[in-house]
Amino acid sequence: MDRCGGWHTACTRDANWSSGQFDLCSERMTAWRSAGRVMGRVRVYPGPAGDRVVRVLWRAGTMTNDGTARSGRGYGKGRHALLEAAVQVVARRGLRNLTYRAVAEQAGVAHGLVVHHFGTRDALLAAALEFSLANSVGAMSAKPGSGDMDALFAGLVDFVGTNPDDQAFQYELILEARRRPEFKQRVERLYDAYREELSTELDAAGIVPDDALVHLVFAALDGVVFQLLCLGDRKAALAGIERLRELLRSLG
Repeated sequence: MDRCGGWHTACTRDANWSSGQFDLCSERMTAWRSAGRVMGRVRVYPGPAGDRVVRVLWRAGTMTNDGTARSGRGYGKGRHALLEAAVQVVARRGLRNLTYRAVAEQAGVAHGLVVHHFGTRDALLAAALEFSLANSVGAMSAKPGSGDMDALFAGLVDFVGTNPDDQAFQYELILEARRRPEFKQRVERLYDAYREELSTELDAAGIVPDDALVHLVFAALDGVVFQLLCLGDRKAALAGIERLRELLRSLG
């Protein structure tokens, strides 16, 4: 277990590194955020001995073990590479083409490795959804928790442009839920996570995040992202997001 040089009992960076989710004390979090090393979803809660702990669920595959950035697929042939491959297969070929062999071919590994890591197709799908969500939920604000309205949704259009597979994967799962009711719960959890993140950002900006408002704002964002993904009209997406931000400012 990493303890920030022995000072902070709350840190579990080394203990949980491979999962992509771990805890940092507020001191380390501040240092890492300033250095641009934390780029995903965060949550703050009280920790042992009074430490403020930040739970990090970053965009998997963008960091190395020393916290420095890396690009693309540079994280080997392990679990993360397989999850990225699963997302790509579904996004580009549809959910019904998600097989061990298709994922293995996409990742460039033997298909037995997929079975070894996940066991079942459902386990692979559930893990891929968590992976995809971790990649995208942090795009809600360029400065998470700051209350800065200019930062709200600021990087969303660029994010969709550079990471279309994450969104396409999620929409494939959402559409499949219409045909397969057993997927409904997964989709509900997906939307709950986005709405929770949005609620946190609205609250930080001084806007009362009642359920109806959060539902409405997220529905608007969801529509903008879907149309951007399908039609590629970046200008319309940016204009729509700016108008939404103006409407929200009037509520603050």
